[in-house]
Amino acid sequence: MSTDINKFLDFHKENGGTGKLFNFEFKEHKEGFLELSGEFNELCLNPDGSVQGGMMTSMLDDVTALLLIFESGGTLYPSSTDLHTLHHRPLFKGEVTARAILMKKGKNIATVRGELLNKDGKLVTTLVHTVFLIDRENRF
Repeated sequence: MSTDINKFLDFHKENGGTGKLFNFEFKEHKEGFLELSGEFNELCLNPDGSVQGGMMTSMLDDVTALLLIFESGGTLYPSSTDLHTLHHRPLFKGEVTARAILMKKGKNIATVRGELLNKDGKLVTTLVHTVFLIDRENRF
């Protein structure tokens, strides 16, 4: 399964700005669940040395979208309608674990929860991501 998702991760790294920035690596997938490792470098930091909240939201936006893209075999593209982020503790430069958990998926709308965990496995950020699903094969 990891080789299947790696082609999507490679595409994301080659064609997306955040794909180059976050350096995702596959950890685990099961239906409705994706776990990746990622990293925040010095470009993602506030002046105080902590990761900027928008960067955490961006990473979770990517991970939750990648779950939907991967599970559809690349036929669906999620277009965000709402991103709701909660930050629970500060995060600092380095590797994190990013998770996506499918909450609900209908014909046109899906909601996915994202979680960032620090190097100690503590929950740092939670995201609820609602998307409109665009059928890439039949959109025109």
